[in-house]
Amino acid sequence: MLNKLLIICCLLVMVSCKARKQIIAARPVANTPVKQVDNSKLSAVKGNQVSFATFSGKAHAKLDIAGSSNDVTLNIRISSGQKIWVSVTAIAGIEVARALITPDSILLINKLQGLYVRQPFNYIYRYTSRQVDYKTLEAIFVGNAIPQLLNDNTQVQADSTGVKLLGNLQDLVYTMIIGSNMKVSETDLFDQSGGQSLQVNNTDFMQNGNRVLPSQINMTSTVNTKKIQVNIHYLKVDFDLPLEYPFSIPSRYDPAN
Repeated sequence: MLNKLLIICCLLVMVSCKARKQIIAARPVANTPVKQVDNSKLSAVKGNQVSFATFSGKAHAKLDIAGSSNDVTLNIRISSGQKIWVSVTAIAGIEVARALITPDSILLINKLQGLYVRQPFNYIYRYTSRQVDYKTLEAIFVGNAIPQLLNDNTQVQADSTGVKLLGNLQDLVYTMIIGSNMKVSETDLFDQSGGQSLQVNNTDFMQNGNRVLPSQINMTSTVNTKKIQVNIHYLKVDFDLPLEYPFSIPSRYDPAN
């Protein structure tokens, strides 16, 4: 059954590249010339980011941690720039966990074991680079480009099929592949010295009003020989509806180690 490790992985696996002091040089792309940032291409990518006041989505999710697989349903609610609320349900619609993430804090409850986690947001820096922030999580949930990667030091390759963005974000090497629709189809983060990598693939794009976002988000995090996979398939999404974000920690729950 789900435990606190699985819940944390579900929410944080997409940003699970550990911080390193050394700046790593970007991996060269064989036989393909790389030029400095093309502002027109970056502007097109930025212009196709999904913007919203609130987002809600219901999704099937498959979580695979070192070969142990679990199928769950996620209900995700986001108030842009303020909070991400996630409810995790298992068989028969039984809620097994709930999370509330803000730019300042992380709250998790594991209803199966009666445990909770209450930490400042910088708690995730035990697992991630300090370049990761709350906006990174929001971007991945709606298929946006990670904002920090759209910077003036980015290198760009462009052809008829789309755009590839490459660069270093201090201790992380990144590559983003942008399709012909100017939406992110793949994001790769790489830490060679730490033996860590993260890949996010966005597929099966759908349209909701004038917004285009992926209905399928597949994430793979590898740390040396250990692998974590999270596959999210949105069944329904809505934007700019009034939402509630209920969260409380029962007095009988114990803090997780």
